[in-house]
Amino acid sequence: MKEKCPNLKSTKAGPWSVFILTLCRWLDSDYRRDDLPDRAELPEKVNWQRTLPFIFLHFGCLAVIWVGVSQTAVLAAVLLYVVRMFAITGFYHRYFSHKTFKTSRLVQFLFAVLGNSSMQRGPLWWAATHRHHHKHSDHEEDVHSPVISGFIWSHIGWLTSMKNFPTDYQNIPDLKRYPELVFLNRYDQTVPFLYGMLMLLSGWILENYFPALGVTVGQFFVWTFFVSTTVLLHGTLFINSLAHVWGRRRYETDDDSRNSWLLTLITFGEGWHNNHHRYPHSVRQGFRWWELDPTYYGLKILSWTGLIWDLRPVPKSVLEENIAQSSP
Repeated sequence: MKEKCPNLKSTKAGPWSVFILTLCRWLDSDYRRDDLPDRAELPEKVNWQRTLPFIFLHFGCLAVIWVGVSQTAVLAAVLLYVVRMFAITGFYHRYFSHKTFKTSRLVQFLFAVLGNSSMQRGPLWWAATHRHHHKHSDHEEDVHSPVISGFIWSHIGWLTSMKNFPTDYQNIPDLKRYPELVFLNRYDQTVPFLYGMLMLLSGWILENYFPALGVTVGQFFVWTFFVSTTVLLHGTLFINSLAHVWGRRRYETDDDSRNSWLLTLITFGEGWHNNHHRYPHSVRQGFRWWELDPTYYGLKILSWTGLIWDLRPVPKSVLEENIAQSSP
């Protein structure tokens, strides 16, 4: 397909050209400059053009100093954290990445949109990157291993590297056949932008029509867009970093994955990471009845409505394997 954006071979690399190229990268995630080497040859280092959105997101949280706080704004931020975290854990992770249940084309698209509002990029990039992680977990090829690259890089540094930016469509042949998902993945800044506009509109409605709530449009926007999204981002990223260095190991897996109650509470069940790496094909990551897994409970409720079906369980052999390892 012919590129609509300039490249550095045909255009002088002046400030305006750099701005246009950066804008192309932000608006079209599948845009690739002709002058760049193959992805495998790119260095693992911070690309500041790719880092700007994350800097913007984090610095936006500081605006709470000026807009203040209200019960309404905080409750809305928490509610949106919960809803969008479920979209990430239940669908970005357990559905798109591992296909642990089945659903309709419409439902997969709606939850892809909801997950995309979390500013964790498109569902195809997310799934392709995660599948690569499971193939090479805590080995040299793993793009976010604290064992290989250190804690900070495995937590957020890898996201800022051009090496990890392109979507490896070869890893997701089952997903790339849906043009609506490819579109959502390619223009993955569209939904976050619309989400931000919706938060501004909601804040304006609350300020003007429900003044007794004591919330302003700026306050509502800062809490629901910046604060909620930033906390959600780091909650998810802790599974890549902290869940591979802190916690207990039930299974002897070929990586350093750990189980953690704390991360389970933050991510609604994703903290049973050692369980998950032992058998990633189960819809449930809390293998025992006492292992809290709110994402699984939510998916189970959706299955009762008929929106999803064929939830894949933990095989009995895997559970018995654990019993054998736990025996004296």
